[in-house]
Amino acid sequence: MRLLTLLFVSFLAFGQSSPLATPSSTQASQEAPVAQENSAKAKALLDQAIQALGGDAYLHIQDMTQQGRTYSFHRGEATSTGVLFWRFVKYPDKERIELTKQRDVADVFNGVKGYEITFKGTAQLDSKILADYLRRRDHSLDLVLRKWINEPGVALFYEGSAIAADKPAEQVSIMNAKNDSVTLYIDSTTHLPLKKMFTWRDPTDNLLNKEEEIYDAYRPTQGIMTPYSLTRFYNGEMSNQRFLNNVTYNNSLNESMFEAKTTYDPSTLPPPKK
Repeated sequence: MRLLTLLFVSFLAFGQSSPLATPSSTQASQEAPVAQENSAKAKALLDQAIQALGGDAYLHIQDMTQQGRTYSFHRGEATSTGVLFWRFVKYPDKERIELTKQRDVADVFNGVKGYEITFKGTAQLDSKILADYLRRRDHSLDLVLRKWINEPGVALFYEGSAIAADKPAEQVSIMNAKNDSVTLYIDSTTHLPLKKMFTWRDPTDNLLNKEEEIYDAYRPTQGIMTPYSLTRFYNGEMSNQRFLNNVTYNNSLNESMFEAKTTYDPSTLPPPKK
């Protein structure tokens, strides 16, 4: 991150001008080509990653359907033997996740709203769960590669070689106009993304948190290289792991799948009987 900071300072300096060639401005003019070269290398690596993922086919995904098993963890320890899930995504901001073999529990996300559907009915999703989901979606690999890097004011930084998921990688950071950044680790051989990392500060306690996602078991699927194993880490501890059995793209998912209407408020329900 120190390299990112230094390069970002150089990036800002390059965007400023002065009528007098002061020592600082001279230094900035000398650093500007270095910053430009660094940014160009980062852009080239991101372009390689997009091409490795499928190029135009990847960039023009309209929707995605997944089926697999998900495992949750607490302090690095598994909390269950895994739950079957069916996941439906309609880009850019709609998602439905159905859980259990009976598919009788579902979370539905539409824009910035989230709902939980159970045998009791449909309720608004817990505010913390919704906030965590929206944060992950806003920093998702697909959003970074398909939207972030094309936005005005984005800055790209090549941060050198690294090791990610026990493989040699190239490290690239993307910073948007809001000074929010995501770091990607790109496989040095296949050019596929190996890991994604971002940090955020909790407004309640002002602590800095780190979230990471590892991508593995890539398979070609409808012309798109798809990771069939995904592992999430929260502050260095495993928090979730997903293994996919089946993935399909561009199924023309119906909008009705992502519609939900609240039918009850969990806070008004009587406490369970003991």
